[in-house]
Amino acid sequence: MEELIVIGGGLAGTEAAWQAAKRGVKVVLYEMRPAKLTEAHKTGMLGELVCSNSLRSAELLSAPGLLKKELQMAGSLIMEAAESCSIAAGGALAVDRKLFSQFLTDAAASHQNITVVREEVCEIPGTYAIIATGPLTSAKMAEALGRLIGADHLYFYDAIAPIVDADTIDYGKVYFASRYGKGGKDYINCPMTRDEYSAFFDALSEADKVNVKDFENEKVFEGCMPVEVMALRGRDTLRFGPMKPVGLPDPKTEKEPYAVVQLRAENREGSAYNMVGFQTRLRWPEQKRVFRMIPGLGRAEFFRFGSVHRNTFINSPLFLDKDLSFKAGENTFLAGQITGVEGYIESTAMGLVAGINAARRILGRGAVEAPVTTAHGSLVHHVTSPSSNFQPSNINFGLMPPVERVRSKDLRRKRIVERALEDWKVYCERVRQ
Repeated sequence: MEELIVIGGGLAGTEAAWQAAKRGVKVVLYEMRPAKLTEAHKTGMLGELVCSNSLRSAELLSAPGLLKKELQMAGSLIMEAAESCSIAAGGALAVDRKLFSQFLTDAAASHQNITVVREEVCEIPGTYAIIATGPLTSAKMAEALGRLIGADHLYFYDAIAPIVDADTIDYGKVYFASRYGKGGKDYINCPMTRDEYSAFFDALSEADKVNVKDFENEKVFEGCMPVEVMALRGRDTLRFGPMKPVGLPDPKTEKEPYAVVQLRAENREGSAYNMVGFQTRLRWPEQKRVFRMIPGLGRAEFFRFGSVHRNTFINSPLFLDKDLSFKAGENTFLAGQITGVEGYIESTAMGLVAGINAARRILGRGAVEAPVTTAHGSLVHHVTSPSSNFQPSNINFGLMPPVERVRSKDLRRKRIVERALEDWKVYCERVRQ
């Protein structure tokens, strides 16, 4: 039996390797870190989370919640790690990022069918392979991909949010709560008055930014937009976005503040907090100056400043079949964010599908197409269906076929979820054969 080469030890690559290995296929998983780091990674551990530590909503009637449920049903390693390393985050599934990455690293290293090799791969193998190099694909691998598909690769920028030292927060000026009372009081809320918000907005808008060539003309993913770019859309844009105070009454006044900055725990110890929705490309001294204007953060120290990083993906509908293999190279598969999905769990889902299909091909079994009525299938459909202006996408109910029209939004979602889980159960049974 031929072995499977998986290039990239992020969420997608680790999931793909796991899915193939547990089906009896020998897998060699290549990861260039720690010998060669990317612009955003800090460690050599598998599945390192470089942006938020949240895998988004855990509610089943949300699209992210549905996708996570499907991953669980399919035996996802990433979801097993997330559940094992979870921390309180209201209605979201958030993880202790160090424990999470260590879990994945240990799991891969201990599986009898997985060999982890720490070196960069610069060419596409001439054998069964899954490319899961992610949004920070190395220049040499990007060039190899360009040669394979016969077109220049596409890219856009996104940004990561700062992380604050919990010991430097002024707890007399903040309060713990979760929006609408969902979950425990898992978020630190920094309330702002109208005047405080106005001063903060002006400082943010005028702050010095990292020079990125033609940045404003580049594609910026809506779900990861730098906070200062969002502010350009209008003075109140932030109050309807990451600083929305709705559902977060201040216990001191029993009223909703004019604006709120939320901080989410980065680890179980609560020693570090992520500034929710504050991805940024401000220069580091400016981040310290401007973000210290936020009530409670006047003396904040930052474990990590925000930064901009490149995000590589291909025009997948032109080049990928429904099993996520390349039309130009039938034994080479693509997985993860580089396919044109956006987000941790979406990348994981593409890794799961690619790993299953690559293993089935090696084992001489036919590919099983994920139903478009499922969260996984709708993502595959998005990245493989013709599009005149293909853009990355998170999972959302808009990608899935509608159900019969009913007035209640909640009822429509309930029926979409029920249909998806029924069809996904059948899919899981088929791919076990």
